[in-house]
Amino acid sequence: MEKIMFIQTGFGVDVHGQDVTKAAVRSVVNAIHTNSMPGITSVLPENDLHNMKVNVRLAVPADKDKLDIEQVKARIPYGTVTVEVIDGGMLTSSAIYLEDKQDKNDLMYIVNASVETGY
Repeated sequence: MEKIMFIQTGFGVDVHGQDVTKAAVRSVVNAIHTNSMPGITSVLPENDLHNMKVNVRLAVPADKDKLDIEQVKARIPYGTVTVEVIDGGMLTSSAIYLEDKQDKNDLMYIVNASVETGY
């Protein structure tokens, strides 16, 4: 990315089911859905949203091999999206095991996201 214009941060939690993808998608949604970038097209090459570049950095606490990066990318509506996965996030107890929620244990998965937007 030549020029970073915005950095948005968020977090996502999967309380039951230990689904790292669900927590990651929620972290990206949390990062981008409370922002508006009305002037972005004026600085993008050819004033085209499809020329936007977006780098998503995810701090994931466990099960990186189970992370569906395509589901994360699908939450970004425009541009070329890359995803970087690093160690981080948090595992913590939900203090309850619910079999009907597909729990494998009582852990909550918390994923942090940083979404860099530019060109």
